[in-house]
Amino acid sequence: MVQLLSLSLLATVASASFVSNLNYRSPSHYHPGLGVSIRKVAARNTPSAAWNSSQLNFTHGVASGDPYDTSVILWTRAAPVDSDNDKSNITVSGYVPLYSHETDQYVKASKAPICVSYKISTDAELKGCVDEGKAYTSSDIDYTVKVEARNLKPFTRYYYQFSICDSDNVSPVGRTKTTPSKGDVISSAVRLAIYSCSNFPFGFFNAYGNTARKDSVDYVIHLGDYIYEYANGYYGWGNSIGRIPLPDREIYTLYDYRKRLATYRTDLDLLLSHQQFPWIPVWDDHEVADNTWNAGSSELNNTEDSFVKDGGVSVDQRKMNAVRAYFEWMPIRQVEMDDNLRIWRSFEIGDLLDLIMLDTRQYDRSITDLYWNTDYIHTISNDAGRSLMGPRQESWFYNKLSESSKRGAAWRVIGNQIIFSRINQSFALGDENPLNYDAWDGYQSNKNRTLSHLYDNKINNTIFLAGDSHASWVSDLVWLDTHPYDPETGEGSIGVEFAGSAVSSPCPYGQNISLANANNYSSLLEGANRELQWQDLYYRGYYELSLDKDSANASYFGLPTIATRNGYEISLANFTVISGENRLKRTNGVVGGGLVESGSLKFGTMSGTNLTNDTATGAYFISSFTPDTA
Repeated sequence: MVQLLSLSLLATVASASFVSNLNYRSPSHYHPGLGVSIRKVAARNTPSAAWNSSQLNFTHGVASGDPYDTSVILWTRAAPVDSDNDKSNITVSGYVPLYSHETDQYVKASKAPICVSYKISTDAELKGCVDEGKAYTSSDIDYTVKVEARNLKPFTRYYYQFSICDSDNVSPVGRTKTTPSKGDVISSAVRLAIYSCSNFPFGFFNAYGNTARKDSVDYVIHLGDYIYEYANGYYGWGNSIGRIPLPDREIYTLYDYRKRLATYRTDLDLLLSHQQFPWIPVWDDHEVADNTWNAGSSELNNTEDSFVKDGGVSVDQRKMNAVRAYFEWMPIRQVEMDDNLRIWRSFEIGDLLDLIMLDTRQYDRSITDLYWNTDYIHTISNDAGRSLMGPRQESWFYNKLSESSKRGAAWRVIGNQIIFSRINQSFALGDENPLNYDAWDGYQSNKNRTLSHLYDNKINNTIFLAGDSHASWVSDLVWLDTHPYDPETGEGSIGVEFAGSAVSSPCPYGQNISLANANNYSSLLEGANRELQWQDLYYRGYYELSLDKDSANASYFGLPTIATRNGYEISLANFTVISGENRLKRTNGVVGGGLVESGSLKFGTMSGTNLTNDTATGAYFISSFTPDTA
């Protein structure tokens, strides 16, 4: 009996370090076809097959994310130097396929899982650790490590590091920060950087690095399109700047999605942002495929032709491949282990704000505009049964809004993928189909239900965040034709929407559009939409949102060039929302202080008419930035 008990305890200790790596249970612990058998992985854990630490490398830096008040997710990847992300992504008879540069082929190597230790401290030198532990990783999860650091203090900065167990092979030191506890009174501002749409072949991800170089935010919000699924040349040609997304084809398989994520994570500014800030991300459509909905995408429609074209990968299998790779590579919690598609979740940040992250793309979205069915989607865009997020998520969303208001949080910030406000583009698209039916405009009843919940329940201080469009938009949140609205004063608005441009994805009116033409289109857009107060098409970039009890302040930044890695940026525009007013602040009837650097400002002026994308024309340069060519 004593011997059996000892063996049982030994087995528990051995398995604990597998379980502590959250990626072994993701994306679904309860569906064997989607998860990993820890028992089979542990069976390879024999001393004779152990790795030498010199064979291993922390290939993609470190990252943290989904901060709570007492815990945060930590991430790294500890992999064999010569592994190509384990091309087969499977293990057969206990063997792990590895790539051999000597023979230019894949060989079987019976290797044990890799032991990785981690520690976290309030001290940059990592003295006096508040939490530490060990976790295994292996080819089964692409050598990724994702652990939850616990026993942390609220709203506190921490430093962390990984190492190969019992060796001096260490990762870079990362920095992270917990959130305030739900009931904490917050007297200082909480600062967010908001990003979306980073397309590798279109340019360098300078926007990610600029907030790190300025050290200007507490947390990073990413609203999706972290990667793109296309082949090089199909959407973005990276040859001229040495940025070819691998594999160099459209991606479908688990290996493909893993390799594409790994390629994106070679961008030095993306690595820097992950190392410096905790991220709170959601996916958009391109993490899987263009214009996804609950039963397909723009190219995959579960027809025989699309099935053959895509190499025999079904819609569902492709989505599961993408989802599994995403959970492996992103520092994100899986909040519901029996729902592998659920990424929607919320964060209660003191008494200051509730951050509600939605999934308006993958979870349970009704059919969208697939390019060939635009007239049909226009016809059904007002149908009551259409939903962007499915009934379960939609009910959860409204409940979260109400709960946040009742608990007295000062602000409700909604991170979603697509533009909520109306965008009338009749000058470009004609009068028959003037709206973007792949955004909230294609799901009018869902939008009306959301607006009704805000107006009817008098839920104040609501801010929508959006990405996806590769352009910047700032609007009052208005229920048109139902509640009166004055665009000059903002009276009748129930909140505000801040939508940001892309990190590198091209302008929707053309990659090589001139500043003059871009601003002309912006003027037409602003004039065609009463609630749209500012619009800019020209600049790639991002925005920062600083919130305190009295106001929310959004600062937009544009990048003069992304053809090289650099730290240039231009301050494009600044906007304020005063607590309780539910609209953009006006000065003499004009938002943003009446002056912006680019785009079109309703009732205002633009100072940057003569700007070009030459960095000598007044772009803000972060003087401490030195490009890292390593």
